[in-house]
Amino acid sequence: MKIDVRKKKILAIDDEPIIIRISEKVLTAEGFEVDVACNGLVAKEMISKKEYDFYLSDIRTPAMNGMQFYEYLCQQHPGQERKIIFTTGDVMSLDVRNFLNMRTNLFLAKPFTPDDLRYVIRKAVALSPKTNAF
Repeated sequence: MKIDVRKKKILAIDDEPIIIRISEKVLTAEGFEVDVACNGLVAKEMISKKEYDFYLSDIRTPAMNGMQFYEYLCQQHPGQERKIIFTTGDVMSLDVRNFLNMRTNLFLAKPFTPDDLRYVIRKAVALSPKTNAF
């Protein structure tokens, strides 16, 4: 069952083509308008031209990683950082665990399934109108 996203826009940030393809397919099927970026620098340029309702961001990307992109949003677009859903295959490193533990953002451990992605995005949509944060 599709969620009513009223054409919400999401920016998927990942340097793994297979993750981008799966995310784009699942999120489009859920009714989202999906744009993609291979890292935080590209995402930074994209958000200067367009507003997004959500971000699906890998923590480990080249050039500007997800943690740096988060900090950029905090400084330049306050409030937008709460709209990030993080993904990571690196849940063992101390810096990633500390980063995620210090934030309330939703996250998906890689590898994730299409059902995992559907679940977390539906949760994000359900939470966002009430609190504007997740």
